[in-house]
Amino acid sequence: MSDTPIYSPEGLERLPLHRFSEKAYLDYSMYVILDRALPHIGDGLKPVQRRILYAMSDLGLTAAAKFKKSARTVGDTLGKFHPHGDSACYEAMVLMAQSFSYRYPLIDGQGNWGSPDDPKSFAAMRYTESRLTQYAEVLLAEVNQGTVDWQPNFDGSLEEPKTLPARLPNLLLNGSSGIAVGMATDIPSHNLREVAKACIHLLKHPKADVAALMRHIQGPDFPTAGEIITPRAELQRIYETGHGSVKQRAHYELEQGDIVITALPYQVSGSRVLEQIAAQMQAKKLPMLEDLRDESDHECPTRLVLVPRSNRVDVERLMSHLFATTDLERGYRVNLNLIALNGRPRVMNLREILDEWLSYRRTTVRRRLQHRLDKVLERLHLLEGLLIAFLNIDEVIRIIRTEDEPKPVLMERFGLSDTQAEYVLNTRLRQLARLEEIKIRAEQDALSAERDQIQATLGSENKLRDLLIEEIEADTKKHGDARRSPLTERPVAAALNDTEIAPSEPVTVVLSEKGWVRQAKGHEIDGTGLSYKSGDRFLSAARLRSNQPAVFLDSTGRSYSLPAHSLPSARGQGEPLTGRLDPPKGASFVVALGGDPQQRLLLASDAGYGFLCNLEALIAKPRAGKAVLTLPPNAQVLPPVPVPASGSSERELLVAVATNAGHLLLFPITELPELPRGKGNKLIGIPSAQAKSRDEIVAAIGVIEVGSSLSILSGKRQVKLKPSDLEHYRGERGRRGNRLPRGFQRVDGFALE
Repeated sequence: MSDTPIYSPEGLERLPLHRFSEKAYLDYSMYVILDRALPHIGDGLKPVQRRILYAMSDLGLTAAAKFKKSARTVGDTLGKFHPHGDSACYEAMVLMAQSFSYRYPLIDGQGNWGSPDDPKSFAAMRYTESRLTQYAEVLLAEVNQGTVDWQPNFDGSLEEPKTLPARLPNLLLNGSSGIAVGMATDIPSHNLREVAKACIHLLKHPKADVAALMRHIQGPDFPTAGEIITPRAELQRIYETGHGSVKQRAHYELEQGDIVITALPYQVSGSRVLEQIAAQMQAKKLPMLEDLRDESDHECPTRLVLVPRSNRVDVERLMSHLFATTDLERGYRVNLNLIALNGRPRVMNLREILDEWLSYRRTTVRRRLQHRLDKVLERLHLLEGLLIAFLNIDEVIRIIRTEDEPKPVLMERFGLSDTQAEYVLNTRLRQLARLEEIKIRAEQDALSAERDQIQATLGSENKLRDLLIEEIEADTKKHGDARRSPLTERPVAAALNDTEIAPSEPVTVVLSEKGWVRQAKGHEIDGTGLSYKSGDRFLSAARLRSNQPAVFLDSTGRSYSLPAHSLPSARGQGEPLTGRLDPPKGASFVVALGGDPQQRLLLASDAGYGFLCNLEALIAKPRAGKAVLTLPPNAQVLPPVPVPASGSSERELLVAVATNAGHLLLFPITELPELPRGKGNKLIGIPSAQAKSRDEIVAAIGVIEVGSSLSILSGKRQVKLKPSDLEHYRGERGRRGNRLPRGFQRVDGFALE
């Protein structure tokens, strides 16, 4: 079907459906973009906001006027300028009155206008009263001074301003947000003093870049006093591209051990934050918190108190978790999308916004000056005619008394213009008294001086620039205030992991020979007294805290770890470790370890090689674990031996190594290296033939202090070697050592004291 319109015999236009729908959608899109969702760069307002403020100004609701019912304002706005729903109009009005929503409120409200906890809890418009704030004068003071273009209202009976003559860049000061068709805007609010300084700097240095302007505009300044934690480099990228996000974090202080939150991020409800924290406490995900309460009142609008369980709680780590998991930290999208002076939507950077607004302001001031100049010239013209009439008062009176049409006679006799003659005829006789000459000439002199000043300003870009700077400085002094949202770079918030959240309680992890594991509360648990599955029995136990990892070592030299609190209770028979871990095929678990991550261990194989490492080096999060001890062919892992902590005197420690053939060697522990992984160094010399056939292997290792005794276990017998006896077995690492006494040449292990 052709796209050309077809007219029916009745004169109706027929269009293809795709053309009609395309045009209708485009018309709707442009309406939403230009007349509803996006602000104009000139005054930073959307049409509904602009119409509300102009209607209030038209009603005389200045900052010095008495309050009037909000319903009156909404009625005038809808009836004269904005034929839409009253609830939407009133909500837009409420938003401009909320000090926690607008950085510089435009409406002064009396009554219930909502609260930070529930901004929608405002009273109906028949109850609240309102008037304009002093800051609103920045937008409205010059509206009737020839500064803006006017357009007919919706029914053509009145005229409304297309934009308001803002004396400051309200777009940046109060920000804006909105969703249109295919585009959106999110402009954060800024500090008036900072933005004014940036404008003045750009007027003095027209080629200044974003980095130079950011020496004045540090970043957004929200209505709430939460900390802006976005790094400066990120803020500069946002201001250079017009896109990005800003993060704001609650501010807290410590008072007698309690955490007191005194400021929340923008648009965050304190009650909602308390609900989020309480939900975590009920789910037992915040064991370090004992209580929370809301102490907010009129004097302290935000005061949320969190009570830690003890003074040992890491407050910074706790708050980092709350920042990551609650609304105590919130991100705000930045999209500097607005309607430019050419009437088209566009994303601008900081410099373009200020430059475009200054162009708008320069045009506004020129129009204001020209409007005033026209008024001055008109008045001077009238005064000139009045003075002529005064100097010829008798003749003027005679003409008026005798002529039927005095106006053309006056114009011809004294060379007056039509307006001058009309003004003379409308002048009262009393104004032509002798004293009026002085007043007329004084007014002429004052207006002549003003005329010369305005013409000089309009004729000089430098003088116009100086006037702009002077007016910006005056408005800044009147309406400016200190920054409300401090800028502070903070580390990235991170939620607590399961181990940190778990309560710190003493537990015992019990491992069976077949690899079944369980954990019991307390350190007094006897693993041999627990029940096991048929054919299974106790192998190893580790005493640690519930918020620490339990470490397991298998027969191939690989280590694994699991959170102790996640292990099944010892009330049952536990569960197999192979259900959570993936050891190599045929491997079996050798030992369970736990405790202080800095605990030193002696790791060794029965082939006679070993090294020192910390328990922390054995912690492995993957299911497959990690290789720690490299084993020679056919060698087996020996249970690691804890190294006693040295006292202040740094007493010497000895490593005791015994083979199943009855050879014992003691050497200083300092001869062993500290490694994170590997095969280690030779502990005791075993002949290669016996090592290959595994006829002789290391049967026991231990660490003792110099001057301690050592008990040798051989079957059911035990012999205690005194310190003097042990001197016979001391030597260098890797030596053969000496044979034990007859009857103890089959070593099963050590009994360390």
